[in-house]
This record gives sequence, C-alpha cells and structure tokens, in this order.
Amino acid sequence: MNAADIGLTGLAASSILIAVGVAISMWRHLGLEGQLLWAALRALVQLLIVGFALQLVIDNENSLVYSLIWLAVMQLFASYTTWRRAPEVPSVFLLALIAYSASMIVTLGVLFGFQVYEFEGRTIVPLAGIVVGNSLSATVLLSRRIFDAGRERRTEIEGRLALGLSAVDAFQPVLRNSLRTALIPQIESTKAVGIIALPGAMVGLILAGVDPADAVRVQISVMYLVLGSVATTTAVMSLGISRKMFTSSDQLIRRS
Repeated sequence: MNAADIGLTGLAASSILIAVGVAISMWRHLGLEGQLLWAALRALVQLLIVGFALQLVIDNENSLVYSLIWLAVMQLFASYTTWRRAPEVPSVFLLALIAYSASMIVTLGVLFGFQVYEFEGRTIVPLAGIVVGNSLSATVLLSRRIFDAGRERRTEIEGRLALGLSAVDAFQPVLRNSLRTALIPQIESTKAVGIIALPGAMVGLILAGVDPADAVRVQISVMYLVLGSVATTTAVMSLGISRKMFTSSDQLIRRS
C-alpha cells in the first residue's frame, strides 16, 4: 500500500480535521459551523460525481468527445460564475466566455502542440480545469476593477478625451493598473512556490509514488500554464470591457 491508497477508513479519519474546524468555530464563537459542514459535504458530493464522470473521459473509447463536451460546460459555468460575481459589468458573460476560450486555445495549444502532454482525455480535462479554475478569480477581480475605476476616474478619462486622445489612449492608464492588480497575486504566489508552499499537483504526485524529480517537472509546467492562462484571460477580458466603456464615437458611457 502506498500513500495514495486511501480507503474508506482513511477518508473517514481525515474528516476529523473538519471536526477540528467546527470545534474552533464553536470555541471562538465564529458561527461558521454550518458553513464548514456544508462546504465539506458539498466538496465530497461534487468530487464523487466528478470522479464518476472522469471515468467516461479516461476509460471510454469516445473519451475525446466527452472531453470536449466537458470543456464546453466548464467554460459556460465559469462564464456564468463570472457574471454572478460581477453582474454590473456590461456583457460580462459573453466577454468571459471569449476570454476563457482564448486562454484555452493559447495555453493548451502550446502544451499539446509541443507535445508536452499527450492529447488524450486524461490530460485535456485536468489541464483545462487548471486554466479556468486559476483564471476565474483574476477575471472577476479585473472585471470589477476596470468597471469601478472607469466610474471613479471619469473626470480624468474625459479630460484626456478632451485633449484629443482616442478612447484607447485615454483609458490606457486605467487598463494598465487594473491588469497589474489582477496579475500581481498570481505572480507573487509563483515566486513563493517551493519555498513557502509545496503546490498541490506536486504533493499529489509524490504521495502517489512518483519520483520527486518527475513531480517537479510536471509542477513547473503546471505553474507556467497557470501564469499563461491568467495573463491571456485577463488581457482578452480587459480589452473587451474597455471597449464596452465607450461609444463608437469615443465617448465614455455614463453608468450608475
């Protein structure tokens, strides 16, 4: 038996850690007991469903078809989540769908095009999940930041327009600052990899018995995938939102 062979008894034992969280919440009167239990139960059910569904992707002879369907659903759900978290941003659902799709094409195109990974069901879905999952929070942060900055710095932007600058040039400082705000957290977390924290993918491979050197190589490619996906998604999203902030005659649209 290796470290990856966790049976029902081991799974039940690990749930003691949830009880620890609940106990701390009760001790400090945080009122989070229900949320902790619900989060743990929801994660358990969702992962069990995903584990069953992954069998179609990995073992079925039509795995590529199922993988592409999974990717489509993943992008739609991520776009919907982006819309829920930033509903005030104009056309955010469509823009998010375009941004996630562009990110997948660019990042997975590089990894599969250069044969870093084999193009098969067991690689497509996990890598696509990494792309969307890590891009989601940055996309929401960027969307809200651009929209809020457009309202807060309206006078400054209109002043640039009055000086004869185009909408693109007038909005450029806002766009640049918003992109920096969205990308810096991911850049900083990448810097800390291996020193402050061991990433989940590498830990999982090591626990599964993979040689640490091989696990490190996989993790490095995953970290580069995350950086590339976040950069691509936020870049596409920022361009789309900035265009929605202006009319066709380069006038800043007033929004409440």
